Amino acid sequence: MTVQVVLPGALADLAGGTRHLDVDPAGDTLADLLDALAARHPTLGRRIRDETGRVRRFVDVYVDGEDVRWQGGLDTAVTDGAVVQVLPSVAGG
Repeated sequence: MTVQVVLPGALADLAGGTRHLDVDPAGDTLADLLDALAARHPTLGRRIRDETGRVRRFVDVYVDGEDVRWQGGLDTAVTDGAVVQVLPSVAGG
């Protein structure tokens, strides 16, 4: 199974400068995908998840356009060919 991970420029630098990564997770959940991503790019993995393994508060993750906070969090199903976007939240006023 291959999943495409799409990163903004701010995070792409942590993945060797690429904004589109093809990742082959060992399982079928978002947690499995993020584990595989962190194994390839440890610094990026630490920017996405905290020390407890949870997605950081100010990072938004979407699977096929759906916010995972409303889909099951780390247990969200990730299927072959899915597109996962990782976006750091932007604050401002």
